[in-house]
Amino acid sequence: MSYYDDYIHLKECFNVNDDKIDLDNGLTIYNSSFISENYEFLPQIKDLNKERNDSLSLNGISSPYQYKIINIDDADIIENKLYKFTVFTNPKASKSKKITILLHGLNEKDWTKYLPWAKRLVEQTNSSVVLFPIAFHMNRTPAEWSNQKIMSKVSDERKKMFPTIVDSSFANAAISTRLQYNPQHFFWSGLESYCDFIQFVKLLRSGKFVNLDKDAGINIFSYSIGSMLAEIILFTNENNWFTDTKLFIFCGGATFNRMSPVSKYILDSEANIAIYSYFIEHLEKELIIDKKMSSYFQKLNSASFYFKSMLDYHKMKEIRNKRLNELSDNIAALLLEKDTVVPPYEVVNFLKGEDRKRKIFTKILDFSFEYRHETPFPANEKNKLEVNKAFDKVFNIASKHLS
Repeated sequence: MSYYDDYIHLKECFNVNDDKIDLDNGLTIYNSSFISENYEFLPQIKDLNKERNDSLSLNGISSPYQYKIINIDDADIIENKLYKFTVFTNPKASKSKKITILLHGLNEKDWTKYLPWAKRLVEQTNSSVVLFPIAFHMNRTPAEWSNQKIMSKVSDERKKMFPTIVDSSFANAAISTRLQYNPQHFFWSGLESYCDFIQFVKLLRSGKFVNLDKDAGINIFSYSIGSMLAEIILFTNENNWFTDTKLFIFCGGATFNRMSPVSKYILDSEANIAIYSYFIEHLEKELIIDKKMSSYFQKLNSASFYFKSMLDYHKMKEIRNKRLNELSDNIAALLLEKDTVVPPYEVVNFLKGEDRKRKIFTKILDFSFEYRHETPFPANEKNKLEVNKAFDKVFNIASKHLS
């Protein structure tokens, strides 16, 4: 089937609640339960900027909907602790002893666009494909954060409080509110995502998942901000589990300060300013105040250490470059010419170096149809033949690297 046909078909039949979904051609989808053991270190409200949280008012404008979003301890969000991950497999994949883990982008709450990606990777790499949700994303979020009516009210509050705000929308209202008032969430949710990934591999190796071979090799297909997590996983190489892991990066891979995530679908401008200010402009000062976060960053060669190395392009370059040199055969990246969220030249600079001497495969493509970072393959009748061709080209390159 073509990309367009797969998209329509999978959108209709997929849900994350059914334990098993049988598709055509022997393809099966499993949804398996996961209990995160990595939420106890998440900050409580009292650990964050309580003064700022308690003054959620500007020019006499009250903010009850925003306040509800931030006035909760992350460890109490049950959806983030108890959730399901999705596995695509077929008879060939189950015998191949290979797994490809797909990591998604920032502020996503629905797997729909990734379903054809997973199906194609199963078919072309003969590996089972795991859709693994990042903390406080996808099915790891409270239902209210995806409720258009409620989130529109949050966005309205933000527009009144910040008249010059750019790209505030119901789609990004929840994450923008959380990150503007408490930018630390960006680190803590990333750390939990990393720890959950490691927990998943530990459970895999102990034979806990009946639909996945405990001795399977692990590769990663990463998109957007998921690429930052994937790079940290390879840099850290915990327990030497990822020495042979192949990573394919799509529309991602730059340091944080070389991305531009202001979009109605990702972050609004106020949230972006707050994160940039915290992690790029004032991080060392913030770490003097935040002793807990500072202690994590001091652990050499840890996930937190490499997270810090991925923030600013000009800092910790020698450390990053050393690991990239060692991993040059493991990593490949495909970028899109008109991607303004993760500019392709920034990824090439990062992966290959300014002198372009590092032998990491990178390729920049452009398509004949209108696309953007958030929707590289728009599923519409108008351009479906061109989109099908573009999708085939991208996943032929990805599958070759991951096979």
